Amino acid sequence: MRIAGTGLAACVAMGVALAVAPAFAQWQPTKPINIIVPWGAGGSTDQVARVMAPIVEKALGQSVVVVNQPGASGAIGTKAVLDAPRDGYTWTANAIANNATYTVTGLIEDTSIDDWHIYLSVANAPVVSVPVDSEFQDFGQLLDAFRQRGNEITVATAGVTSSGGTAIAALADAGGFEYRMITYDGGNPAVIATVAGEAMVTTQLAVEQSEMIRGGRLRPLAALTDQPLEIEGMDPIPPITQWLPEMPVAPDYFGIFLPRGVPDEVVATMDRIWEEHMMNSEELKAYARERGAVFAPSYGEEARRLAMPIGITEACGRAARGAAENDPSIIGIDCETMTEVGRN
Repeated sequence: MRIAGTGLAACVAMGVALAVAPAFAQWQPTKPINIIVPWGAGGSTDQVARVMAPIVEKALGQSVVVVNQPGASGAIGTKAVLDAPRDGYTWTANAIANNATYTVTGLIEDTSIDDWHIYLSVANAPVVSVPVDSEFQDFGQLLDAFRQRGNEITVATAGVTSSGGTAIAALADAGGFEYRMITYDGGNPAVIATVAGEAMVTTQLAVEQSEMIRGGRLRPLAALTDQPLEIEGMDPIPPITQWLPEMPVAPDYFGIFLPRGVPDEVVATMDRIWEEHMMNSEELKAYARERGAVFAPSYGEEARRLAMPIGITEACGRAARGAAENDPSIIGIDCETMTEVGRN
C-alpha cells in the first residue's frame, strides 16, 4: 500500500535496520500495565493502541489495559505518565509529533522526544473531507471557498495540536486562507460531528475517517500526501500536492512510549516483543490496510530517526505561524536549517 511517496514510503523503507538491545533479564510483570491514551475513545491513537495492546499482553503474559484520559490536546494524559512512578507499569500511546513538541506548544514544561523509549507501529496521514451532501466536490472548490469566505468555513478537529488541527493550520499556510476551527475531545467525535453537519470540513486522519468514507457519509477531497492515498476497497484519495505542489508533507508515526527511567529489563523486554511480535503482526498489517495507514513498526534509535522529521516540521510550522509558546530551539531544533542541534 502507498500513502506518501518520498514523504512516507521512503521513510518506512529505511526502518528495516533496527538497534539491537543490550542483554538484560527478561521482565515478568506482576500486575496489569496501563497504557494511557491521552485522547478520547475511537480516535486514531485509541484505535491503534487497542490493536497493539493484545499483542503485547500475549507476549508478556500479563494484562495490558488501555485507559483513555483526554484533555488539553493530549497533554493531561501524557503528563500523568511522566509524573507516574517509573516502574514500568504506566505507558502512553500517542502520535510522535505530539510527544516531540509539547514544550513548544507550552502544554507541558521542559519535555522532548528524548524523554521516551519509542515503539512505533504505523504511520498516518490526514485527509480533508466534507459531508457527502456538501457543496464541495473536490479540493479545488473548497480551496476557492476558503480563500473567498475564510472564517465562514468551519473545520472539526480534535484540537489545535491534534493531527487534524496541525493539518488545517499547515493547509492554511500553504493555501493562504483563514478558517474557523471547532474542537472536540478526540478525532472520532470530530469526524462524527462533521457527518452530522456541525462542521463543514474535517482534517482528521484517514484511520479516523475510513469507516465514514467507506459508508458513504463523508466525501474525501485530498490526502496530505504527495501520492494518492489507498485504502482497501475504496478509490484512491488525491494527494494535496495536486493543488498545493509546494506544500511540505511528512508522515506522522504512532506508537507506544515508555518514559525514560523505567528499569532496563523493561526496555529490553519491549525491544524483544517489538522485534519478535510487532514487526510481523498480521493484526497490525490488517488494521493498516483497512484503515489507510502504513504498517511501519520500529523501535529504539531507528524509531527516533524516522520520527524526527514530523517533530521538526510541526515545531517549526508552529513557530512560523506565531503559534509556538516556546521557540523550538528550547528542545534543540533549529528552524532555519530544519535540523536538530541539541537542547539548550
